[in-house]
This record gives sequence, C-alpha cells and structure tokens, in this order.
Amino acid sequence: MIVALSILLVITSLLMILLVLLHKGKGSGLSDLFGGGVSSNYGGSSVVEKNLDRITVVTGTLWFGSVIALSLWLKK
Repeated sequence: MIVALSILLVITSLLMILLVLLHKGKGSGLSDLFGGGVSSNYGGSSVVEKNLDRITVVTGTLWFGSVIALSLWLKK
C-alpha cells in the first residue's frame, strides 16, 4: 500500500508541476503555445483555461489526499 501511495504521490506531483506551468500568468503562459494566444473573453477565460483549472483542482485534491493517506499509513 505504501508503494502504491508513493507512486501516486510522485505522478500527481509531476502532473501538478506540468499543469501549473501551463496556466496563463500575468503575461503570457505556456498555454499560449497550444492555443496560439487566441481566446474569447466571454467568461474572462477560454474553455481551455477553465478545463485546465478543473484538471488542476482535481489533481491537487488527489495529491493532497495521497499525502494525507501516506502520512496516516506511515504513522501506524
């Protein structure tokens, strides 16, 4: 179980790094490479950015859950 949680933690950590780098910052982000910098301003951000936000939140929740589960498992 410890190995599975450790693998999940490593995968989600790398995925979080990638997803955070893809977010648009104050200037232009790496996400402009995929969209070409063209986006609509209907909701303040494009559909790609909204989906990227959702995926980042889910990945962050999985990361946080794996950290808590691993710490509780190692505490035993």
